[in-house]
Amino acid sequence: MVILTDVLGVLLDVHLLLVIVVSAIYGLVLGAIPGLTALMATALLVPVVMFMEPVPAIAAIITSSAMAIFAGDIPGALMRMPGTPASAAYTDDAYSLTREGKAGLSLGAGLFSSVLGGLLSAVVLTLAAPNLAELALQFSSVEYFWLAVLGLSCATFVGGSSLLKGVAALLFGLGLSTIGMDPVSGTPRFTFGVTNLLGGLGLIPLLIGVFAVSELLRTVTLPATGERRAQPAVGSVSAGMGRLMWRHRREVLRGSTLGTLVGALPGAGADIAAWISYAVTRRSQKGKDPNALDQKVERLVSAGAANNAALGGAYIPATVFGIPGDAITAIVISVMFLKGLNPGPTIFLNNPTAIYSIFAIFFVANILMIPLGILCIRTFGLILKVPTAYLTPIILLFCIVGAFSVENTLFAVGIIAIVGLLGYFMEANDIPMAPAVLGLILGPVIEQTFMTSMLKSGGEVSVFFDRPLAIALAVVTLGSWALAGVLKLVDAARARPVLT
Repeated sequence: MVILTDVLGVLLDVHLLLVIVVSAIYGLVLGAIPGLTALMATALLVPVVMFMEPVPAIAAIITSSAMAIFAGDIPGALMRMPGTPASAAYTDDAYSLTREGKAGLSLGAGLFSSVLGGLLSAVVLTLAAPNLAELALQFSSVEYFWLAVLGLSCATFVGGSSLLKGVAALLFGLGLSTIGMDPVSGTPRFTFGVTNLLGGLGLIPLLIGVFAVSELLRTVTLPATGERRAQPAVGSVSAGMGRLMWRHRREVLRGSTLGTLVGALPGAGADIAAWISYAVTRRSQKGKDPNALDQKVERLVSAGAANNAALGGAYIPATVFGIPGDAITAIVISVMFLKGLNPGPTIFLNNPTAIYSIFAIFFVANILMIPLGILCIRTFGLILKVPTAYLTPIILLFCIVGAFSVENTLFAVGIIAIVGLLGYFMEANDIPMAPAVLGLILGPVIEQTFMTSMLKSGGEVSVFFDRPLAIALAVVTLGSWALAGVLKLVDAARARPVLT
């Protein structure tokens, strides 16, 4: 009760509420502009949150990312242009409803399912995280090693259609993570005499370059799309949504559950959660007309709940184990470290008010999404009128300021330029960037825990299999590798032509 009272005191702070409202508007604006993702919105916030207290800083990221994920539905439904990758799964269904004169139904279903998905994942986060923290207190360097390897495995298998490209991207990220000082001996590696590389490649400049700068390059190199589509009449967004959500409560629950579980897997993220939920719901509609109104709404509601639920799920490994569930929580972890809120099981003992305040902000942000989301839908036409020629340089300026403010050196600005070009070419060649980013993040964790475990055991490899928790994680990790190989062989056998 003491912690609850302290959390309520934090939430009623006028400054925190103002930060949440401003961040919500910011996230809605960026998410509603095609090409500007929730991750970009988060990365661009970094130079601002550096000057805030810890809880408001995390609150700004949570609110803006949740709003941006939903706002990506708006251009998808009205223009068939998903604002964020998480909205791409159900863009065709949402746009087809708009063409049938049901834009209000399409956007309302996306809004309210996103809110419910976010709230349900926040409940799971609040209830499950402390229990997982108690389990995490029993973790040694061996268990963290297997957990990090499992995270890399998940990132590879969900990184794209090509397993080879996913592995290549992962190995590239792991290679970049070795630049700098050896975590155990302190020996410089791959620095080539450049003192700026002694501390390794900064995570924030790398993320800004890979995602934000590469996306800007992709946007400015796209060919002209011709005439702008006429804005359809939206109509009422909230009318009948209570009955609609109740009628499709099974899809909302399914999407929220899948989104939370997928989001908790390191490297997955909201877009993968949305695709999985969409595919599961579509499979459950076997034998029904896929173009029927009810079937479209079912798929939209399920995937819409999943993409926002994945955000809450991603904070479970981030807060409990210090392992990012996605690229957004990778930034959150960096900010938490910089603000003295070291993520891990001990945060529930050392900073209970702060961590539970962060959990409570999920509820506030998702409830606030309803009025602000409706307002954003109404004003979307004005946002679309901003010329790209004016918008792109402003965003690039924020990227440069963000990288410089974190590292305090122009070397970081050069990193975002080089990595941005690299990310652009990776995307152009269908090489997934998620495995590379997770390799950069988890590479040092794997190296340090491996070396620490080997030093404690005197070089005995059996140390990785001599504890029950370690054995369980090893079985899950190695089993996921075996499953991926079996599925590849099955797909190859099915694709092989049958001779008659």
